[in-house]
Amino acid sequence: MTVHEVDVVVLGMGPGGEDAAERLAVAGLSVAGVEARLVGGECPYWGCIPSKMMIRAANLLAEGRRIPGLAGSSQVHPDWAPVARRIREEATDNWDDKVAVDRFTGKGGTLFRGHGRITAPGEVTVDGELLRARRGIVINTGTQPFIPPIDGLAGTPYWTSRDAIEATKVPASLLVLSGGAVGAELSQVFTRFGSRVTVIEESGSLLPPEEPESGTLLADVFRREGIEVRTGTTARAVRHDGTAFTLSLSDGTEVTGEALLVATGRQTDLAGIGAGVVGVDESGHAIPVDDHLRAAPGVWAVGDITGHGAFTHMSMYQANIVVHDILGEEVSPAEYHAVPRVTFTDPEIGSVGLTEAKARDRGLDVRTSSYPVPQSTGAGSTRQATTGSSSSSPTPARASSSGPPRPGQPAARC
Repeated sequence: MTVHEVDVVVLGMGPGGEDAAERLAVAGLSVAGVEARLVGGECPYWGCIPSKMMIRAANLLAEGRRIPGLAGSSQVHPDWAPVARRIREEATDNWDDKVAVDRFTGKGGTLFRGHGRITAPGEVTVDGELLRARRGIVINTGTQPFIPPIDGLAGTPYWTSRDAIEATKVPASLLVLSGGAVGAELSQVFTRFGSRVTVIEESGSLLPPEEPESGTLLADVFRREGIEVRTGTTARAVRHDGTAFTLSLSDGTEVTGEALLVATGRQTDLAGIGAGVVGVDESGHAIPVDDHLRAAPGVWAVGDITGHGAFTHMSMYQANIVVHDILGEEVSPAEYHAVPRVTFTDPEIGSVGLTEAKARDRGLDVRTSSYPVPQSTGAGSTRQATTGSSSSSPTPARASSSGPPRPGQPAARC
C-alpha cells in the first residue's frame, strides 16, 4: 500500500468540498481530494444546473401557450431533443469532470479517484492508497437517492432524479413517487413536454416542508395543467410488465405509467465512509457538527451530510467556515435560523426560516399574514409571511412566497 502524507484530506468533492480543497491548496497546504464519481458533485451534473435548463425550456413552452388572448396567437410544438443536447454539451460535458479536475490540480491539489473510507483517525484509504492528514479530514460525501422498500420495486427500471436528468426522450406517461421539491419540479417539466403525469404524495399536500397553503396552490395549478395529484396515499406494491409500471396504492387504487420516477428523498451512508472510526454514530442520518463544522478532533463535515439542508449555498457557506477554521483564522460561527430555499415550479415557491407549525412547536408566539400577489400568469400566485416572537422581543421566523419568476431572470437553486 502506497502512503501519502498531506496536510488535509477532503473526502468527497461536492461543491463545498471542492471549494474548500481549492482554497486550502491556494493557501499553501498540501491537499488530497477523494472522489468516486465526478468532481463538483450532484449540483452541476444532475441537480441545479441541468434541472434549470429543463425548467427554463418547460417554462418557455408554457409562456408560448399563454399568448392567445393576451398577445396574439401561437402554436407550440414541444421538442425534447435540444434540451437533452444542451444538458450534455453545455451543462455537463457529457458527464465529464475534466474541467473541474484540472482546476483543482492546477491550484496545487492532488486528486485520488475512488471510494474513500476513514480507516483510522487522520487516515483515509482509497483503493490501496493510504492518505495521512497532518491537519485533518473534511467530509463532503453528500447523499444518495433513497429508494423505499416497496414490494416489487427492486430490479425494475425505475428512474431516480439522475435518470430523469439524463433522459433522451419524454415518456408518454410518468408516475412520480413524492411531491417534494424534486418530484414537483420534474413533474411539471415532463407534463409541459407532453407526458401524462401522476404524482403520488404520502402526506396531505405537495411540498410537505413548506406551508400547506403553498402545497394547495401548487396542486391546483398542477391539476389545471393536467397533472393528476394523489395526496394522502402511497405505493404498496410495484409491477413492471416490460412496457409499463403499475403501482398499487394504499387507498386501494392503482395507477399505471410508462416510466416511474422515485423522488422520495436522499440518504447518507455513514458506515460506508467509516465515520464510526472518529466516533460518529453510523446509524444516524447525518454527522453532528458544532458551529465551526467540527465533527471530531481533526475532522470537519460540510454539505448534505451535516443535515442542515441539501443546498449548494449551504455547502459553500459551511465550507467557508471550515477553511478559516483549518487555517486558524477567525470566522463567525454557523447559523441556520434563516436558510433560504426555492422550489422552481411555476409558480415558484420560496421561503426563509421556520414554517408556522415549526415556530409554534418551538414555543414562539406566532403572528401570520397573507396577501395575494396580482395574477400575472395563467397559474396565479399568492404570498404568505409568518413572524414569531419570544417573550422579550419579536423576531422574524418565516417568510414564504408563491409566484412567477421575474421575466428574463435566470433561476438558480441548488
